[in-house]
Amino acid sequence: MKYLSTRDHSLKKSFNEILYQGLSKDGGLYLPVEWPTIDIENLQNKSYEDVALEIIFPFVKENFSKKDLQNILNESYANFRHIKRAPVKELETNKYILELIYGPTYAFKDYALQFLGKLFSNSLSKNPKKITVLGATSGDTGSAAINAFKKNQHINVFILHPHQKISSIQQKQMTTVNESNIFNLAIDGNFDDCQKIVKELFVDDDIQNKTSLTAINSINWARLIAQVVYYFWSHLQIKNRDINFIVPSGNFGNIFSAYVAKQMGLPIKRLHIATNKNDILKSIITNGQMTKKIVSQTYSPSMDIQISSNFERQMFESFDRDSDKVNFAFNEFYKSGNYLFSSDIINNFKKIYDASSISDEETLQTISNIFEKYNYISDPHTATGLKLLMDKNDEETWVSLACAHPAKFNSAVKKAINKEADIPIELSNLFDKKEKMTILPNDINKVKNYLLENI
Repeated sequence: MKYLSTRDHSLKKSFNEILYQGLSKDGGLYLPVEWPTIDIENLQNKSYEDVALEIIFPFVKENFSKKDLQNILNESYANFRHIKRAPVKELETNKYILELIYGPTYAFKDYALQFLGKLFSNSLSKNPKKITVLGATSGDTGSAAINAFKKNQHINVFILHPHQKISSIQQKQMTTVNESNIFNLAIDGNFDDCQKIVKELFVDDDIQNKTSLTAINSINWARLIAQVVYYFWSHLQIKNRDINFIVPSGNFGNIFSAYVAKQMGLPIKRLHIATNKNDILKSIITNGQMTKKIVSQTYSPSMDIQISSNFERQMFESFDRDSDKVNFAFNEFYKSGNYLFSSDIINNFKKIYDASSISDEETLQTISNIFEKYNYISDPHTATGLKLLMDKNDEETWVSLACAHPAKFNSAVKKAINKEADIPIELSNLFDKKEKMTILPNDINKVKNYLLENI
């Protein structure tokens, strides 16, 4: 299995070559040269870890043995709080929730980042070197990454988050980790600002010459292949021939993982994107308009994004894997802040995806309706998807993803149902701990200097 870049389709790199990079040096994202296919019949009656082994191995087999990968996966999910790892809950006929809330930080990001952490540890044990993990978070990625990499002597971890724009628990899950290799940077800006700094640092020759920068955002291909697993796992639990997914989405990584599952043979009919007020994905899918807007704060802060990095991978696919067309589109977008896709490309998007924008008011109302009807408390990100699930009137099988434990967003939950979700003891203990973070301006040079001073 070789890998190309969305901005240079002539590349042919090994998995080991792309594992730590995240971004290609040309600024593009990595994708496999071809999609492997999976025989779903061979996945029947297997554990989550064994299903993951069959799905992930084709992507990494040049560099990891099947035995090593099995050990990595067993270690990755050993401490998850549900025997099924990612159980499917039936709300009513043909309507299901895929619960991705049983990892160490109670968010779907754990499923990929625990895997990435063990993958890095295995690789570094064979080829020891010091690396610098750099990532931006709109909430859950940071805490999941910090949990996965803390105490690793080979890795320094720098996580940027938008100052005062994530939930209190999300912040404390990051800033109360006291290990010496963990650095939390609160940036005076929004998530897109944090993400822009990270992307620019990855193509900065000066900093790359001084340290080995490694990506843990969903731009890192290894994260996406770990997320592909739970789409197959849903299908195996429900046992329907065809399946549809509703995916709350900000940075497009999670729903693109569903697209990958479809390319690998999972019988997915439709993928429905749920966004909040920050609706660039809806705008692109419905009318082909990619326009940079001001980020609005909402009750679902992890989706408060206007530039969805992983959408570049879908652009590449829809442009018939022509990197020249991707480069042209982004040159236009960076010049003017706008890009309009052709009608053919819009039709290509629409063959795969639907997209809807859910307001704050609809989000709270959905949390209330779901609690009243099913005695089920959802977090506001999950609720954007559940709004769409409840509106489905066809006889298709629909699965909506639960993204995070509701206790992480109890201010929104209380507004909706006049009570808070029970807080797991691991989260309630955070409030007694001292925080450690550095507040920096939205300035790439300040961030760069801080990194260089602390690596």
